[in-house]
Amino acid sequence: MSALVDLLMGIFRQQTLGAAALELAALSAPLWVAALVGLLIGWAWRPRWAGVVVGDNAAHQVAQLPAPPPPPRATATAHQAAAIVPRNVVAPVAPEEEHLAVNTGDLMHLWRLVEEKDGGPSWIHMMERTLPTMRYQAWRRDPPNGPPQFRSSTIFEDASPEVARDFFWDDDFRMKNTWDDMLLQHETLEECTKTGTMVVRWVRKFPFFCSDREYIIGRRIWASGKMFYCVTKGVPRPSVPRQSKPRRVDLYYSSWCIRPVESSKGDGAMTACEVLLFHHEDMGIPWEILKLGIRQGMWGCVKRIEPGLRAYQVARTAGEPISKCAAMAHVTTKFNADELDAENNTVASSSDNTEVEKPKHWANNIPKALMIGSAVALVCTFDRGLLTKAVIFGTARRFAGAGRR
Repeated sequence: MSALVDLLMGIFRQQTLGAAALELAALSAPLWVAALVGLLIGWAWRPRWAGVVVGDNAAHQVAQLPAPPPPPRATATAHQAAAIVPRNVVAPVAPEEEHLAVNTGDLMHLWRLVEEKDGGPSWIHMMERTLPTMRYQAWRRDPPNGPPQFRSSTIFEDASPEVARDFFWDDDFRMKNTWDDMLLQHETLEECTKTGTMVVRWVRKFPFFCSDREYIIGRRIWASGKMFYCVTKGVPRPSVPRQSKPRRVDLYYSSWCIRPVESSKGDGAMTACEVLLFHHEDMGIPWEILKLGIRQGMWGCVKRIEPGLRAYQVARTAGEPISKCAAMAHVTTKFNADELDAENNTVASSSDNTEVEKPKHWANNIPKALMIGSAVALVCTFDRGLLTKAVIFGTARRFAGAGRR
């Protein structure tokens, strides 16, 4: 400390002001260099969350960044926000439905998937198979964040949408008929007799090299005429403790649109029904292996559905009593698909206007000002050469641009 004081006193003893200024510039040059290098390095390799301090774009940036790890039981919510709901659309939720495991926001999302208005990547056709009374097609797409997503269309001849709806909802028949031989256990945790919303627990069997998987699933059905929108998705339930085995699957989405379609017999009768399925889940398997496994084993699983549905039709025709799960499938929420289309257009339009009209905050220019200001100070105190000045200014502008991005 005393050495620094002596050095400063020596500078101020200079006989001319110019000589003192030169000595001060020589002394401060290393400090300016250190400050600039620190700013450049710090901004170039800053943590991504640091962008939130530079203005009103924080919310947009945070939405694109990985969220801090949530508590284990809340993982499903964070994953679903990243992988299921498009970032540019806010689905309206009625206040009286906010407490339900599945609400109108989920209906809106499934409707957008069916109408191909969700803004996601394009679907890649995977396969097409035909049986005498069933036609099947499947597609896949890979979102930037989240596991691969699958879409399939299965058309059953001589089947009504109502029977297909009950068939897929009937967990008892799944296990009794074994058309879904992966389901080992099921139990109902919650149910709302007014809306038909249910929360169920499944345990599914996986191959020998994987442990079995546990699912906590919220599900609900909406009806528009003879079209049924059936939503099932993973929901967090802290009241159900986690176990090491079976392993909990938090991110799960499997939803159907069931609707009548024209028969392939060519008579123009609407005696067939289409089941349009959207499915993805993060079961803890590398996604490339998952895509390969599903591609190889998908048809083997799907072709078991058709004899299962026919057995279900026979049982219903014979007057066998339906299970409680199937009875809950009859409790649907009515809605008008045309009104949903108009509401979707209104929400999308207002979202676009908000984004366009949002003013830029003055704080967005702070990183650029810091970079260029430091460069100016360095040039003025360190070097008078034009080439060096150009390099310093160019580097500062490059890093300022990287900061803005």
